[in-house]
Parts: sequence; C-alpha cells; structure tokens
Amino acid sequence: MSAAVRAAPSGVQRLRVGFVAGEHSGDQLGAALIAALRERVPGLECFGIAGPKMTAAGCEAWWGAEQLSVMGLAEVLRHLPRLLRLRAAVARRFREARPDVFVGIDAPEFNLSLARGLKRAGVRTVQYVSPQVWAWRQGRVRSIARSCDLVLCLLPFEAKFYAQHGVRAAFVGHPLADQIPLEVDREAARRALGVEAAAAVVALLPGSRLTEVVHLGAPFAAAAAHIAARRPGFRFIAPMASPAVRELFVKQVAQVPDAPEIRLLDGEAQRALAACDAALVASGTATLEALLSARPMVVAYRVSPLTAFALRTLALVKVRYFSQPNLLAGRRLVPEFFQEQVSGAALGDALLQELEDRGHVRELVEEFAAVHRTLRRGGAALAAEAILECAARASALGGPPAMSAGGADGGS
Repeated sequence: MSAAVRAAPSGVQRLRVGFVAGEHSGDQLGAALIAALRERVPGLECFGIAGPKMTAAGCEAWWGAEQLSVMGLAEVLRHLPRLLRLRAAVARRFREARPDVFVGIDAPEFNLSLARGLKRAGVRTVQYVSPQVWAWRQGRVRSIARSCDLVLCLLPFEAKFYAQHGVRAAFVGHPLADQIPLEVDREAARRALGVEAAAAVVALLPGSRLTEVVHLGAPFAAAAAHIAARRPGFRFIAPMASPAVRELFVKQVAQVPDAPEIRLLDGEAQRALAACDAALVASGTATLEALLSARPMVVAYRVSPLTAFALRTLALVKVRYFSQPNLLAGRRLVPEFFQEQVSGAALGDALLQELEDRGHVRELVEEFAAVHRTLRRGGAALAAEAILECAARASALGGPPAMSAGGADGGS
C-alpha cells in the first residue's frame, strides 16, 4: 500500500458517506469502518442500506442490509424486479442526500451499477470488498474501473490483480483478523457458552443468507446425524445469523431422520468457532472466521441447479478452489464439497477424518496462523484512511458537482 493510503488527510471535520452494505458480513465490515471513520472525522454523517451493527454505530438505515441477501444466478433472477426497484429508490435518495463519498460494501452486482451512476455525477466511489473478479468473469474488471475510484481489498492477491489491470486498489487487510486474537481462548469461549471443557464439539454454520440455509441446512443436519451415529459423545452447536435464518434452519433439521440435538445460538459465530473442535461451514466469510480461529473445517457450497449449470457449462470459474483458506494458501488445506458432492455422509466422514489426523491439524494451525498474521493490518483503520484520501482528492478537484435529476441512476 502506498504511503498516501497510510497517512489520512488531516483537518477533516465533516464527511457525509453513503453506504450500501449487503447482509451480515457487510454489516460487520461497515460497523468497524464507521467507527474508524468517526475517530478521524468527528462530524461524520452516514446513511444508506445498513445492518443492525452499522445502525448501532450511527448509520441512518434507509433500508436493511437483509434486502440484498441473495446469491446465485437463479436466485438473483427471481429477485431481480425487486432489486431493480430498490436500486432505483436508493439512487434517488442518494441524489437528494449528495454524499461526499459512496462506499459499497460487498454486494457487487447491486453496488457497482449504482456506483457507476454516482461516479458519472461526480461522487467519489469506493468498493469495499473486491468482487471475485480474479476467480470468474475476469472481464468485469473493466466495468469495475468505470464504476469505482478505489477498490479496497481484503486479500493480498486481489490488489495485485487490479494493479495488473490499471485499477486503483489497496490491500487493507481483513478486520476480522484484527478482531480475532492470534491465540483464541477455547476454555473461555466454552465457559461463556456453558459447554463442558472436555466435550467434543462440532459447530455448524450453514450460512447467513436464507438461500444458503435452504441449500445447506438439511445436509448439515444430516452430517451431524452421521457424526453422532459414529461418535455418540459429540455435541453440536449452530450460531444463527438472524431470527429468519434460525426459523428456516429449525425446519430443515426437522426433515432429517435421527438428527441429534443441535443447540442453536443467536449470533455468537466467533465464540462458537472458538469453542468447537471442528466446524462444518458454508463457503464465504465464515470460512475465514474458522481459519482465524485456527479450527479444522469442512466447507460446502451449493447453489440452484441453474447457477451450477452456468458455472460449469460456461467455464466461468478461473480458480481451482472456492473456500478462502484454500484460496489464500494456494493449495488444498481443507476439504471442499460443491453441489451434488454435498451430502450428510460425505460431510460427516470428511470432518471425522480431519479430526482424526492429528498431524494434519497441527499443519493447519501453523498455516492458519501465518495467514492470520498476513491479514492483520488494522483493516478498518486503513480502509478509513483510504476513503478520506479519496474524499480529499475530490476536494482538491473542487468537490463533486451538483447532481442532475438523472445523474445517479444506477444504469449500466
């Protein structure tokens, strides 16, 4: 990262930031970013699409982040009319509010198009969390360049990819690497959850989106049944990202014959990972949380049949792995299961094999610790400083022009 990104512009007293954050992980990132910005700018004002943590941090939520919790081609197509109406409404509100900077957090399909209209109107635009353009549909990098003044990357290889394509980007590290200590206290986590110190515990994290739980809830419950039948002493805990996710998961578990008792937690994903011996995890940010907690894991990814067909038939995917631990290591550290490979027996057997291979577990802990140190950069602070620099560049150019009625339309 350049020295300019490390040193925030001084003397900024007031800043108006428009946010659009998608789902649970975006809400976490946004809340940490808002806190870091507020430390630097006493007169921070922020508004847009936000989750409960961002709202608690002082962001005015026009709509909730759950509005964007959609994944997969078929799922997006089904929700497309609603998402287009929402994006148009958000664009109108931003035209009226005239933020100094727009920050889209994750949700690239929604945010990049919105940012493109705002950038044309003279607003500085930042995408926080790079789309996985390095993994699939690499031609999107040209669209990202048209939409964003700056991309804030959580992973080191992402900034290198953008540099090769002439797009301004900065590796800021991952805030989760700062939040989770380098040595997780398992005993303290178990005491907090009321879990016996000697118990064998498996954490089930079927996803924060409802669409993820639809595809993975029953297989995860079946995996728990498979494990319990072979290791009767195992305990199972499952942190739920929201009441809606909890309700759906309960229904999914009820469909599984001989499902063991699964203790549901409200939130508490990091504590559950700290307390467990191993985890079954939906592909996504939770795999990074498991890595940072130094826990063995088995990762699953399921989408609609149409999405899976498109990914395979059109050869859209350009990487060998989809889980963050394997992507960061550049090799297979943890077992991955995609689509029809996902079954209770396959997941359960893989997790038991992970636990029984003590040498592999020691290797994982060492590899995970090295990745943790790489990502531990004070991510929220660096992101805040980069955003302030972006705003300062706009001020140096005379600030954004007044937006016309048709300026930030989120068009193509």
